[in-house]
Amino acid sequence: MGPDSLQHETLAEQLLDLAAKSGAEAAEVFQSRSLARPIFFETNRLKQLESAQSEGTALRIWRAGCPGLAVAYGPIEPQALVDRAMALSHLNEPEEIELAEKSQAKYPDLGEEVPVGQLVEWGKQAISLVREAYPETLCNAEWECDAETTRLINSQGLDCGYTDTTLSCYLAAEWVRGDDFLSVADGQTERNRLDPEALAHQIIQRLDWAKENVQAPLGRIPVLFTAKAADMLWGTVQAALNGKQVVERASPWNDRLNEHVIHAALTLSQEPGIGPYSCPFDDEGTVTRPITFIQNGVLQLFYADRTTGRVLGSGTTGNGFRSGLGSYPTPGLFNLLVQPGTRSLSGLIEQLDKGLIIDQMLGGGAGISGDFSINVDLGYHVQNGQVIGRVKDTMVSGNVYVALKQLIELGGDADWNGSCYTPSVIVDGLSVTGRD
Repeated sequence: MGPDSLQHETLAEQLLDLAAKSGAEAAEVFQSRSLARPIFFETNRLKQLESAQSEGTALRIWRAGCPGLAVAYGPIEPQALVDRAMALSHLNEPEEIELAEKSQAKYPDLGEEVPVGQLVEWGKQAISLVREAYPETLCNAEWECDAETTRLINSQGLDCGYTDTTLSCYLAAEWVRGDDFLSVADGQTERNRLDPEALAHQIIQRLDWAKENVQAPLGRIPVLFTAKAADMLWGTVQAALNGKQVVERASPWNDRLNEHVIHAALTLSQEPGIGPYSCPFDDEGTVTRPITFIQNGVLQLFYADRTTGRVLGSGTTGNGFRSGLGSYPTPGLFNLLVQPGTRSLSGLIEQLDKGLIIDQMLGGGAGISGDFSINVDLGYHVQNGQVIGRVKDTMVSGNVYVALKQLIELGGDADWNGSCYTPSVIVDGLSVTGRD
């Protein structure tokens, strides 16, 4: 074991010891190491292989109740990091010290590493399948295996950590037809194995639907958000469920606990042991747990970190996460599961006499107000239960909360879109505009 490895193994304990000797009454060390091996394809061919490694340490101390946070990347000088944290504590107001209690829990590592050669083969297979169906397309792709090790230790005796290995891929097919440019993209995030055949078939299906450009259906009509696009809806719901927004009186659901807030067919929860975004503990060291936030449309609970949970009176829900090493923990969701329906995507389409499918969109989503107006990047006109072609120059506007109260049907095709597990969904109450 070299000196750098030895320092990393003992660094956290050194920092806690030095912080105590420097006058800190409490301290915690959050360490993160990652190793990523991305594979890039450009214009149908393998372009490059990369390896990216990073290592960071965050030290948070309290001196006379005043917090100080200092961050360093790579090899560090422990006393210098402690001195920086102590100096910053002089600039902050006192706060209640909230640290996880003593625990020496051992958590199993998640996921398995996949060789670079396998990633290359998966990438070639997916591109080959797309180009067999559409030889004129140009495909760009990225396939990656990413291993991240997290350790959290504090002066209360907490010491927990684990390694999380995830696989991800992204594939985009570009199709130029004269002055008409089309880009269809999709991806996967999983543990242990990716499915290049399923990814390619998703791309091919969208290309099949886009063979003809047609007029968009206009007016107030049912809109089908595919699993890939539905995350825009749930992003607003996540913001409304954030305990910090409730404390700040910004959530429209501030005083709606145990009331219907969305359609009765909707149940939203988190499951710590499910999916590629599962994790055993949050960034404050609290063990994560299954939680149902909305049950059959009824609001059950807001998610919170330790500080927010104390203010709300609910306590932490194990949802205190850092947006980066230099950030304090705030309420965050590590996975959100939308309970799916039963119909396939094609089955949902067959239910529409007239409607619009949204698969990709341009611009930001809705804020916590729920109001949005988006340009459709990739959408399709549905008539009599059949996709008749791709629409262009189309905009959809409305309110997320209104749309989720006017839910028509959930699909059974749930998939991970970021850290949200969502099916396709048909909603009403949205306005579709476009060029005649």
